[in-house]
Amino acid sequence: MTHELKTGGDRGYLRIATEEAFATQEQLDAILRLVKEGRADKGTVSLWGFYGTSPSERTTFIRERLLDVGALRLQAMDEAGIDKAVLALTSPGTQSLFDPEEAKRIARNANDFLKDRCEAHPDRFYGMAAIAPIDPEWSAQELRRAKEELGFHGVQVNSHTHGHYLDEEQFDPILRACADLDLPLYIHPQGPPDSMIGDMVGAGLDGAIFGFAVETSYHAMRLLTTGVFDRYPNLQLMLGHGCEGLPYMLYRLDYMHKAGIRSQRYPRLKPLQHDLSHYMRNNVIATNSGLPFGPAIKLMIEVMGEDRVMYAMDYPYQYVPDEVRWMDDLEIDPVQKKKFFQTNAERWFKL
Repeated sequence: MTHELKTGGDRGYLRIATEEAFATQEQLDAILRLVKEGRADKGTVSLWGFYGTSPSERTTFIRERLLDVGALRLQAMDEAGIDKAVLALTSPGTQSLFDPEEAKRIARNANDFLKDRCEAHPDRFYGMAAIAPIDPEWSAQELRRAKEELGFHGVQVNSHTHGHYLDEEQFDPILRACADLDLPLYIHPQGPPDSMIGDMVGAGLDGAIFGFAVETSYHAMRLLTTGVFDRYPNLQLMLGHGCEGLPYMLYRLDYMHKAGIRSQRYPRLKPLQHDLSHYMRNNVIATNSGLPFGPAIKLMIEVMGEDRVMYAMDYPYQYVPDEVRWMDDLEIDPVQKKKFFQTNAERWFKL
């Protein structure tokens, strides 16, 4: 241990964790029912067939802590020196469900529950809305309620909805609502859809180790390359886990995207108003959730700018207080460190 972890800003900044998960029992019951009935996709079966039923110490801890938005969570935050947490309904949200009415009910109930918890602890908890992308028009209405009535600060979408992505025309009401309401859109992973997953489960690579980043970075690239940010230039896209690896690949992504446009091979690839680097520095915000790795964070700051990289822990899936100490000791400029831990979150979530 290099230093004691305290809340209250003793190191010159507050620590705001920006990708922290919670669940409702109603949500978990619905997902596990699909798994039991054999109706869930392979990614959901792999994720929740394990986390929902395993008696191991790790999975028991995660289930217990997902459902707690009170004393246990606050104790964990205090022990890790986390001052504030931005909370969102855990993956896959409502997006593995097939019944639109059930998905909408679970999302709305989760939002009401989260509002209650945020009101109970207003200096500690902040909310991101859950929606049901299976009904885009309803989701747009729920986003308005989330901002205007519930006081939420963003929306989390758990990537694909039965293999469909937000760049598709039917989801435009969601994108338009985010832009109109000035709500950041956090795209969080879930398991790859059956059309993509191949033998990732067999290889043990479908989840957070690899498959999540593959699937979510693919989702982000669909948004980046199809003119979404030309239509909605103020829309802000948030990506966790080191921006799902995109900053490291940005030169090649940009080069090959331009080559693809010139080739006229792909009907969906049309000239954009800017290159991908522009959108990454003007429309994308990254967190380091689950990636307390100095070289990756420094690269994100260099590629995206110091105003677009934020701290996240990924509680309760990854709860290692020592990782907070490593981030405290990160060798970056003190102004950048305060932005990373505190003021970027305050700016983009309007805390």
